[in-house]
Amino acid sequence: MRTMKLMIAPVTLALLLAGCNQNGADATPSAENTMAEMASDAVSDAAADAKEALTPTPTGQEFADKAARTDAYEIAAAKLAKKDAASPDIKSFAAMMITDHTASTAKIKQAAAAANPPITPNATLTDEQTQELAKLGTLKGADFDKEYARQQVDTHDMALALMTLYADHGDVPSLKAAAGEIKPVVQMHLDKIKNIQAKLPG
Repeated sequence: MRTMKLMIAPVTLALLLAGCNQNGADATPSAENTMAEMASDAVSDAAADAKEALTPTPTGQEFADKAARTDAYEIAAAKLAKKDAASPDIKSFAAMMITDHTASTAKIKQAAAAANPPITPNATLTDEQTQELAKLGTLKGADFDKEYARQQVDTHDMALALMTLYADHGDVPSLKAAAGEIKPVVQMHLDKIKNIQAKLPG
């Protein structure tokens, strides 16, 4: 019930502010803009709170498995990119993916082994990851670059959400610490691939 109140309150505030914005004839344009921005921010915050409330924190095993699968997929996709990409930026990014995700694999394994009881990550790819790799395998050159960049943005968005969630709410201390250490690296990857994607032709 407390969560619902917290979610409803920003929405109510947003509606009140919007109403004031419409009825306040003496409000200056800058004041109106500020009020509209506050209303928009309140709605956005409420949506973010609702999403977090509906997203359960994974168990230690679930987190370790998801992290391991992401690393395995990233390394496999990067190997394809080194071979089939046309863009030097994509090739450079792929080389970084192999280095950084090999490192995060080792970090997750070490953290999982330190758990009580110890956890063994399962790096078996999901059906979706297997399909994404298969799609990349049919492409070369500029077409490969665009698809690889799209997949990387999507994957790093999900990985960042996973690391953030577990770093904030995880219940296995060693894995929680590892998530906190990996999170800024994932954010850096996401920012970089978005920048590369924006520069790709077409």
